[in-house]
Amino acid sequence: MTPTAGKPARLAQRVPPHAYFVTSAVFHYLGPSFAVLLFARVGVLGVAWLRIAAAAAVFAIWRRPWLVLIRARGQQRLLLLALGAVLGLMNVVFYLAIDRLPLSTVGAIEFLGPVLLAAVGVRTWRNLAALLFAMGGVALLTEVRLVGEPLGFVFAFVNCAGFVLYVVLGHRIAGDGGAEGIDRLGASMLVALVVVSPVGFVEAARTFTQPLLLAAGIGVGICSSVVPYVCDQLAMARLPRSTFALLLALLPATATVIGIVVLRQVPTLTEVAGILLVIVGVAVHSDRTPQRPAAGGRGR
Repeated sequence: MTPTAGKPARLAQRVPPHAYFVTSAVFHYLGPSFAVLLFARVGVLGVAWLRIAAAAAVFAIWRRPWLVLIRARGQQRLLLLALGAVLGLMNVVFYLAIDRLPLSTVGAIEFLGPVLLAAVGVRTWRNLAALLFAMGGVALLTEVRLVGEPLGFVFAFVNCAGFVLYVVLGHRIAGDGGAEGIDRLGASMLVALVVVSPVGFVEAARTFTQPLLLAAGIGVGICSSVVPYVCDQLAMARLPRSTFALLLALLPATATVIGIVVLRQVPTLTEVAGILLVIVGVAVHSDRTPQRPAAGGRGR
């Protein structure tokens, strides 16, 4: 690796991992909130395809991820294929859910799986209290938003299961540090594109002759599947899985705030109380686990 190639990696290591997580949390729902506005013009599955296709194209230009797929062997290739399948399914059912339910409802349900991962990593009374605060906040957010179509909840809970798998598999591909993890993420995104193409390509094809809609779909992909997933990799490489899972408590709060700003989904006082409990839980949490040394400086 040349000194020039190593400079971005060294700069990335100077940024606190929690900063990457906060950035991911904001973009995690900012992109989907814009996607909701596209549903009337393109269709849910078409927007899902555009999101993944745009992300796959960005990774293809930036990281040449097909080389990772070609060189992968045995368990590593299975890991990349599994993560790609999870990304594809998770994105599709997530969009099917937010087409039927408020964004904050889906965000709250999405957190229920990761909270179990956080519970597994609890080692102190302080962290147990943090977990209880966060769970209480999510419970309030969920209770006041249990409205909508039953099928929407089916999609939301399938997305929840997919999100748990994403956290587990994402941590595994992040094990060698940010740069290697991003390359593997890009490879998995190519797999995800193959997975969603049979159900989403036809709907998305109508945007190919409408530059504004196509540009909007590309923007959703960058906001939803490039910025947050790359930030996740940079955070996962340096945070224990239980800590990362607890920080995910911010997602329902983020979803509510984004819902207010973009979709005009104004929260009630109960929802505000839930958001505050989530924030308290994250603030109380203490990570005493040594950070894993990241090998982000290893270039291709």
